[in-house]
Amino acid sequence: MTADRPTCRPRAGTRGRRLLIFLAALAAPALLAVAPAQAATTVTDATTAAPAAAAGASTAAGASTAATAACRPDDATACVAVLVLGAENARVPDAQATITGPGGFTADVTTAADAVAAVAVPQPGTYTVELDPATLPDDAPLPDGAATTVEVTAQTGSTARAAFRVGEAAAAPAPSATASGPASGSGSGSASSAAPGGTAADDAGTASEGDAATGSITPAQVWQQLGSGLRFGLLLALASVGLSLIYGTTGLSSFSHGEQVTLGALMAFVTINAWGLHPVLGGVVTVAVCAATGWLQDAGIWRPLRKRGTPLTQLMIVTIGLSITLQFLIQLVIGGGSQRILTSNPRPVTVGPFTLTEASWWAMGIALVVILGIAAFLTRTRIGRATRAVSDNPALASATGIDPHRIVRIVWVMSAGLAGLAGMLLGIVFGSFNWMMGMQMLLLMFAATTLGGLGTAYGALVGSIVIGLVVELSNLVLPSDLRYASALVILILVLLVRPQGILGRRERIG
Repeated sequence: MTADRPTCRPRAGTRGRRLLIFLAALAAPALLAVAPAQAATTVTDATTAAPAAAAGASTAAGASTAATAACRPDDATACVAVLVLGAENARVPDAQATITGPGGFTADVTTAADAVAAVAVPQPGTYTVELDPATLPDDAPLPDGAATTVEVTAQTGSTARAAFRVGEAAAAPAPSATASGPASGSGSGSASSAAPGGTAADDAGTASEGDAATGSITPAQVWQQLGSGLRFGLLLALASVGLSLIYGTTGLSSFSHGEQVTLGALMAFVTINAWGLHPVLGGVVTVAVCAATGWLQDAGIWRPLRKRGTPLTQLMIVTIGLSITLQFLIQLVIGGGSQRILTSNPRPVTVGPFTLTEASWWAMGIALVVILGIAAFLTRTRIGRATRAVSDNPALASATGIDPHRIVRIVWVMSAGLAGLAGMLLGIVFGSFNWMMGMQMLLLMFAATTLGGLGTAYGALVGSIVIGLVVELSNLVLPSDLRYASALVILILVLLVRPQGILGRRERIG
């Protein structure tokens, strides 16, 4: 025993260094992303200034420019438009506004009565549109209390519109921001339903995917919400299966699992958006990094605590603290706003009665293949059967020669990788993500695993599909703000009838 003690301190020091390296790796991508973004801004501004110089307008990058022609969005061009609307949505001409954005970009826009005043912006991102009230007609003033600025998010292939309501009879004093694709004409676009984490959902080109509680229910809307429910359920299952495996092998309810989902979206943003990698390559890097964090967590935190015999209640409190820490580390990296993984405009694809974006169909296919792979892994491989054995009876599994610590390590790695993949796909499908996405998804993951049966991977899949369908179908009769609450109500009702969950086993208590 005394000969073994000197080796413990170097191992602890190695784990500490690994933890510091991991934290540095989290912060490094954000720092590395700054330089490419600034370089891209400089190059784009230079190319934008060239046509203006040829036309006799000498403008430098970052200097004030004037929109003299309508912007035409395409796969490489993003536009920002200004609309000043008076009575009966009539356009108010000769109103002036200033558009500012990343890289010191500034453009002056003058509205017209017969066209939309739009300007091409150098890069996707958030732009601020400021209206000059002094340029408004005397009979169409800005209402009292109305804001003079509005922020819009520009995407390639679409026009982000900032609309201001003016006139004495203006119903809405605050400005509104809308976005539409290149085929939208001059009308304002429509916003679709909110995604997990308060992000903007993808626009599949149809209004039936939004909040349907305000209108009559049609068969097309029912089919559309069914498709959206299956999509959301499959993506939720990717994250919930890992959470269920952790509980099955360790008995621990990990409250930090939601941050693994957010970390996946963050790494996808860094690899695809900032570094410019192909989504497939970016996905591989994202899953690898997230899986590595699972290994690091078990090696540095959970296995030492298990060896010390720390009770599960204390372990659960540690996961809560880790969750809070990771939340604010992620917020420190990306800020408090929403970030987009893909800046291109989503393309709708119709398959049968369902109309979803192309990214949604790819995400559903990837999720289905991965879930089937997990099922094959658990039933047809030695490690999978050993995982099920440890989940059923760790002591008996250890007596048969299985190393429970090794199996738990594999489960943590696999669960973190699945959560990272789920976060990446959720961020792509729902358009954007923020630092709170994982925390809001965590309640749905717990609901899915509890509904399906705690500790069973198949139960997590079934519970996730049920939760996804309930969440989306509730939009037909409830406001979208209450759709997650409906899932929790279904959870309570099912557990009142079957406390062990849909696929759970009955256990004798006492």
